[in-house]
Amino acid sequence: MKKFTLKTLPGDHLHLVQPQHLRINYKQEINPAQYEAVTSVNGPHLIIAGAGTGKTRTIVYRVAYLVELGIKPDSLLLLTFTRRAAQEMLRKASILLDSRCEQVSGGTFHSFANSVLRKHAGRLGYENNFTILDQADAEDVVNLIRTRMKYDTREKRFPRKETLYDLYSRSLNTVTPVKELLAADYPQYMEIENDITALHNAYVKYKHEHNLMDYDDLLLNFALLLRQEEAVRAALSEHYKYIMVDEYQDTNKLQAEIVKLLASKHRNLMVVGDDAQCIYSFRGSTIRNILTFSEEFNDCRIIKLEENYRSTQPILNLANEIIVRGRERLGS
Repeated sequence: MKKFTLKTLPGDHLHLVQPQHLRINYKQEINPAQYEAVTSVNGPHLIIAGAGTGKTRTIVYRVAYLVELGIKPDSLLLLTFTRRAAQEMLRKASILLDSRCEQVSGGTFHSFANSVLRKHAGRLGYENNFTILDQADAEDVVNLIRTRMKYDTREKRFPRKETLYDLYSRSLNTVTPVKELLAADYPQYMEIENDITALHNAYVKYKHEHNLMDYDDLLLNFALLLRQEEAVRAALSEHYKYIMVDEYQDTNKLQAEIVKLLASKHRNLMVVGDDAQCIYSFRGSTIRNILTFSEEFNDCRIIKLEENYRSTQPILNLANEIIVRGRERLGS
């Protein structure tokens, strides 16, 4: 039987000493930077991984490594941007090690938020059996309220339901007042800003009264729950002792806050991303989350995956030259 030595370090961090004989030869199967990321267990970590540097492979091997060390699989949380990505990573980890990896909690921010809110929605004034509105349904609710408030009969043109929903969604995900977004993107509607804000307030009230949440509400209410309910936050942080987040450069402010609150007790947080790209800015994601991570966790360990497995060196040289001229990036 394999023996594992547990040692308690200052700050209540649990240090797992690597046994001499693990089933997988991690050092041989992955490159040195990947190995460093995989075997770094406790504390905050920022993994900078550009396209083609084996980011997914690194996460897969880290899941297997933590499980092989004897950490309970259900105490690991892997947050990704698609359910398929999480399922594929855990499937590969299971093939690499064994079926214990299938017990790791993995999914999207929204699915995880939904699972938690199903147990604790009552603390926010909802029933646990709340209904989730997809985008089309949410737009229809906005239109219903727009009609009830008779904004559709005004002489002056009022924004369409799609525009209104997009405006309200971006306001929530970027934590930016509706008025500011109007001034920046829809200045033609500034003179009816009060009406647009009133409709937004009515939309929020309607959802609450009818036990409805749209996709954005899942994140908003999850963050609110973690902020306000210390017992829930402590219990979740105690249960999910190791948290990994994929594509961290594509998180928005709410998602970054959720991650930090979940890791508030143990601080065993590893975020993986590319500081040179951010593809979901239209959804409110901000590259600032990855650029400021080391400031918010000033003891974090930064590991860069730089060996590329997809592109030839001339292509990489050209890409790096373009990136260097970008406005914001972590220092080399």
